[in-house]
Order: sequence, then C-alpha cells, then structure tokens
Amino acid sequence: MTQRINTAVKLLAVMAALGAASGASAQSKGEWLAKIGVNRISPDVTSGDVSAPSKPGIKAEVGSDTKPIFSVGYMVTDNVSTELMLGVPYKHTLYGAGSIEGTGKLGTAEALPPTIFLQYRMFEPNATVRPYVGVGYTYAYFRKETGSAQLTAVLNTGGEPATYSLDAKHAGSLVLGATAKLGERYYADLNVVKTKLKTTAHFSTGQTLDIKLDPLAVSLSVGYRF
Repeated sequence: MTQRINTAVKLLAVMAALGAASGASAQSKGEWLAKIGVNRISPDVTSGDVSAPSKPGIKAEVGSDTKPIFSVGYMVTDNVSTELMLGVPYKHTLYGAGSIEGTGKLGTAEALPPTIFLQYRMFEPNATVRPYVGVGYTYAYFRKETGSAQLTAVLNTGGEPATYSLDAKHAGSLVLGATAKLGERYYADLNVVKTKLKTTAHFSTGQTLDIKLDPLAVSLSVGYRF
C-alpha cells in the first residue's frame, strides 16, 4: 500500500508542477463536472479480538478491490467545488489474522461508500493542471456478508454455519488530487482519498469484532465539464 501511495503522490506532484500553464479550457463558477474511471480501495486494517467466548487473539484482515467509479461535481466558485463520488459495490474478502493467521478466507462482504466532498481547486480556472484538496463525508454501507466454512470451524466447530453482519457507519474523508486538460471540455483526474472508518462485525454465534478499516482509495478517471 505504501508503494501505491508514493506512486500516486509523485504523479500528483508532477501534475502540480505543470499547473501554472494555461489552456483554452476552464473549470469555472457555475460549471458541472462529470467523470468516470476506476478506483482501488485498500483497507488499512487494525483488528480487535473476537469477543468471548472464543480462543484468544482471533483477528481479521480485509482484502482490496478495484471497481468502476463515477462522480458529479459543481463549481460553486472558480476555486471551490462540491463533488459526489459514487460507484458499484466493492467486494472485500475477510481473512484470518492474529492467532488464526494463515487459516484462509473467513468470508466476503460488499461495501457501498458514497462520499460527498467540499474541495478547493488551486490556480486559475484556465490552468492546464489544477491540483485540489478537500474534506468529505462518507456513509459506508455493507451488504451480502457471507461466512465461509472456515468461519464456522473457528467460531462454531461442529455446529450450524456461522454468519455475520457489519454495522453501517458514518466517516470523514480527505482527498488530494489533480485534473489535467485533455481537450476543450475533457480532462483527466487522479486522486487519493483517505477515510477514517471503524465498524463492528456481529456473528451469529453471539460474538463481536471491532475493526478499523481506514481505507485508502486511489482513482484515475476521465471527466467532462458542461
């Protein structure tokens, strides 16, 4: 994950260095912005222990996923914008960690994390490249949580198949990004979003697990202004 962060930051730095140049296109007050691309979400997991009764030190890890993303934004002023980021559900795999590390997949879950941002875009509206920063509100909703045979073996050996659910949560997000002109109305967009997110897993066996997900998302999109 550190390598992905470094690569994205280097690309943003290069784009920012080009930002003083001007072009024919502009992102100015009153314009709408729409974009579509791909987004990779990588959780930065800090897991608690499964609550009693259970073996000590049972934790979880969560895998990454890449899916299409689309957004709609509006230029409130020449430099201030709002943006709503949406997408299809991300499917994440839960793995055993802690005292059960290496035991394999515990289950899967789909996540829907729509986010609305307030952003500040640097440089003049007609700059070729415009870096931006912003703060956002995320609502993380989980669905289709499915437990595996391994989850049953860990929590309910010899019993009924174990299932689980994840609490939906509100969270804060930060975004760092940049747009680069591709034509009169088209542009490229690269951004990195960090979200502080903690949720709780509730198992059918009556146990719970508190887990910090704190995902990092990196997206590359093509946009159109109108």
